[in-house]
Amino acid sequence: MTLDPTALLPRPVRLALYAAACAVLLYVCLAPSEGLPQERIWDKAEHAMGWAVLTGLGLFLSPRRPRAIAGFAFGLGVAVEVLQAALPFGRDGDVRDLLADSIGIGLALLVWATVTRLGRRIDAR
Repeated sequence: MTLDPTALLPRPVRLALYAAACAVLLYVCLAPSEGLPQERIWDKAEHAMGWAVLTGLGLFLSPRRPRAIAGFAFGLGVAVEVLQAALPFGRDGDVRDLLADSIGIGLALLVWATVTRLGRRIDAR
């Protein structure tokens, strides 16, 4: 038996959880650079992890909409890079960050597809 959050949580709650995750990611990506923690991992790994978590959460909360979740996450990545380039907060828009975001999205989709396939095999038994 697989865990189905769509049966456990009403849609407004799922949307609120995803919106909160988006807000946290936007803050971390758009806050002035001096307001962020100085202890950092490699910037590209941070981007990949952030978008993998965002996409994974979206896929968990809305498992029947993988293309929409991935598309939204990619669009958010594009918007973040444009805003980082445009806003005067000491941040730089970088196409390599968008590539890292895409890698995170792809990893989340791969994990989701694998878990979904395994869940179907278990349910079939």
